Amino acid sequence: MHSRTTQSGPDAAAGLEASIASATEALLGYRRPDGHWVFELEADCTIPAEYVLLRHYLGEPVDTVLEGKIANYLRRVQGAHGGWPLVHDGDFDMSASVKAYFALKMIGDSPDAPHMARAREAIRSRGGGIHSNVFTRFMLAMFGVLTWRSVPVLPVEIMLLPMWSPFHINKISYWARTTIVPLMVLAALKPRAKNASGIGIDELFLQAPHSIGMTAKAPHQSWGWFLLFRGLDSVLRVIEPLFPKSLRARAIERAVAFIEERLNGEDGLGAIYPPMANTVMMYEAFGKPADYPPRAVTRRGLDKLLVIGEQEAYCQPCVSPVWDTALVCHALIEAGGAEMPAMKQGLDWLKPRQVLDVKGDWAVKRPEVRPGGWAFQYNNPYYPDLDDTAVVVMAMDRARQAGGAAKDGFDGAIARGREWVAGMQSRNGGWGAFDADNTFTYLNYIPFADHGALLDPPTADVSARCIGMLMQLGYRRDDLTVARAIAYLKRDQEEDGSWFGRWGTNYVYGTWSVLCALNAAGEDPQLPYIRKAVRWLIARQREDGGWGEDGASYWREQRALCKESTPSQTAWAVLGLMAAGEIDHPAVRRGIDYLLNHPRRDGQWVEPWYTAVGFPRVFYLRYHGYCHYFPLWALARYRGLRRSNTKQVTYGL
Repeated sequence: MHSRTTQSGPDAAAGLEASIASATEALLGYRRPDGHWVFELEADCTIPAEYVLLRHYLGEPVDTVLEGKIANYLRRVQGAHGGWPLVHDGDFDMSASVKAYFALKMIGDSPDAPHMARAREAIRSRGGGIHSNVFTRFMLAMFGVLTWRSVPVLPVEIMLLPMWSPFHINKISYWARTTIVPLMVLAALKPRAKNASGIGIDELFLQAPHSIGMTAKAPHQSWGWFLLFRGLDSVLRVIEPLFPKSLRARAIERAVAFIEERLNGEDGLGAIYPPMANTVMMYEAFGKPADYPPRAVTRRGLDKLLVIGEQEAYCQPCVSPVWDTALVCHALIEAGGAEMPAMKQGLDWLKPRQVLDVKGDWAVKRPEVRPGGWAFQYNNPYYPDLDDTAVVVMAMDRARQAGGAAKDGFDGAIARGREWVAGMQSRNGGWGAFDADNTFTYLNYIPFADHGALLDPPTADVSARCIGMLMQLGYRRDDLTVARAIAYLKRDQEEDGSWFGRWGTNYVYGTWSVLCALNAAGEDPQLPYIRKAVRWLIARQREDGGWGEDGASYWREQRALCKESTPSQTAWAVLGLMAAGEIDHPAVRRGIDYLLNHPRRDGQWVEPWYTAVGFPRVFYLRYHGYCHYFPLWALARYRGLRRSNTKQVTYGL
């Protein structure tokens, strides 16, 4: 770590203005012709590896150019430990390493090549492919590497269970629901990949792969619950073949109806890669040809997730245009000036994407609530989310407050968004991302849930955004909805004063989110629990003036791990401290200096680190836009508050 010199006076002010101007100009350069923004959304190696394996599962013609570029990407992100990590410069991960090795071998890399030999040794030295997770085992079973005895029983007859049953698809999260439904059909049909080259990976196992049985207990699972569900799995494994064929046929029909109602054009089932890929494989298992419309349109949607460069290519897990555009609009509002028309055009692009006519899966729990949310992707009407909706509504409200052409254009959209968010509050006072009261915690102990992310319970970061939105729209601190939400946040605070970040890495993200909400709610920043959060943030500042957290912080024993400061996480920390009234604190000034001095390319900050999350400990995300708009947002807000007489943040985010 390196110390930085804190500047003050005219030179510092000029540097701040120049940085804001150059970052704003660069951000505007990413705008699409119709006024929206969408940046690359990168996960780990598993999605591009799965894309390659999907092509070979389907027996598609080999695209040597595309696969060669994906191979270049996979080789580049291989870790120094020989395997593949879940985040930039991260630790070895077994499932990611098995998939990446399999994909490279499928593409044509020789097992004797140095990078393949290193990967094989890394995998075998850690016990071998037997330690792969459930999703990887399903893929390996379809390729014949493992048998179907190695995966949990996932009977498609689940589709026929009533809502009161212990397991129902509406009791799990949207991402799990859309992934599992086509996977249950695949588990019933037990198809075999075409795999024309006959590639296998037996060499990654220390035992005969076909001898491998069920998965072991995951670290988050208690022995009592796990053994109970393991026993149930054993019973199901015996009786499943005895299920009446008519019952199975009816269950498959119900599953296909569920999928086809939500196919969502080229945006795909759930608008995320795993359900889309499972859907294509399901149609292949049915014997539907490549040009069968539901299969063909979903397959085209998968290709739309590719990012293809001159030398490398990878596949995104989904796209984030609504999230990116809304956050860019907030940053531009902070920057102000000539950029306001671009911001207004971005909000105009967002307005018609509000879901007003589809009662998605969320309505199972809230049938009386009218739709009014926004989805994360271009189109995903069955699955709008609370986080995007709150951020969009707050941006529209800020534009409305600014007057001009935006003064009256967003009133209806804001009102419906507010109504939907308020109606989706969970019983404990918080908000989940996509559903209300998705808190059936026992389901995370079933053998299938070794990733521990089967549910979508309320979280501090999403709840904070919803509180901020409601307060910005005129709710009072003593309104029951807000009072219950703040009580939830107080209960959810960590012992050290921070808040957990479910959708951003990690405690810096959660603490920033909550401090902004508490400021909007009018909480006295001198209250002990807020002071405790401020002290935690200040104590986490690094010698270089920045903040950073590693994806490994989602393991309790590594929660303080930080390999390097990052621009996006530094921006969150600075925004959080300013929301708590610490505009003049030296930590804020040092954080601003870090952002001013951090290396930039073409006006934008450089950040290879993953600072977002799909599933903690399992699946992480790198939003390429985060280092574009969050640092600009922090610098512009700092400038605005320094100029202000009140030095008070007046918005919910």
